Amino acid sequence: MNNNELLDFDDLGDALREGRALRPARGYRFQLAEDSIDFHPRVVADPVPLGRQLLEAAALDPGGGFSLFAILPSGNFEDVRLDEPFDLRQRGAERFIAFRTDRDFKLTLNGNELCWGKPVVSGSVLYGLAKPADGEAVYLDVPGGEDRLIEPGELVDLTAPGIERFITAQKRPPTFEIIVNARPRVVNERTVTFEQVVQIAFPGPHEPNVVFSMTYRHAASTPHAGELGAGGSVDVKKKGTIFNVTRTVQS
Repeated sequence: MNNNELLDFDDLGDALREGRALRPARGYRFQLAEDSIDFHPRVVADPVPLGRQLLEAAALDPGGGFSLFAILPSGNFEDVRLDEPFDLRQRGAERFIAFRTDRDFKLTLNGNELCWGKPVVSGSVLYGLAKPADGEAVYLDVPGGEDRLIEPGELVDLTAPGIERFITAQKRPPTFEIIVNARPRVVNERTVTFEQVVQIAFPGPHEPNVVFSMTYRHAASTPHAGELGAGGSVDVKKKGTIFNVTRTVQS
């Protein structure tokens, strides 16, 4: 094959999506992000580059203490050694992430093993990697307990013992556990009204001469404690806002 038959560039992502092998070319495009999932296109001249060549293509110093990972089509992360060849034609990896770190934190996402180069990972990164369908969300798998919803804007600590396991699942209605007259109750709204709490404490219709008074504490809204009157409302915490409701019959 002569040089005139060579294409200028072949895009690895296009080849994967089209289900074909990489074509002979002067350069091969791939995607690389640093410490994030903000991927940018890069080009290498060799379809079987060393890990250090992938870093150099992104203007990153291979001697700068980087760890490099390929995101495989399965979703798993594979460690890319700096001085070992990585065959772009066989691995099917379009995206790479480089971390400037001396420690990697393992986690799983929908059963795929990932390595993250920071002690925390943002919800937005998990959503970006998982790509949940409409109506789905990312949850932290809690063995023996209720899986915890991960919000896109939150940061998840990866330093606890063990491997954090994340899954995507149908988004569930939020629940808040409150304590009403010493009894735990569950509501589905963050904001609860005086009338709702009265019905929880004393269900059913009430005579006109029945008056209710209410105090609360450990609320999410400000003030965190006080009295609540008819027509009022407070924002409750995920768990533990306490209400005391008193019923008085006027003569």
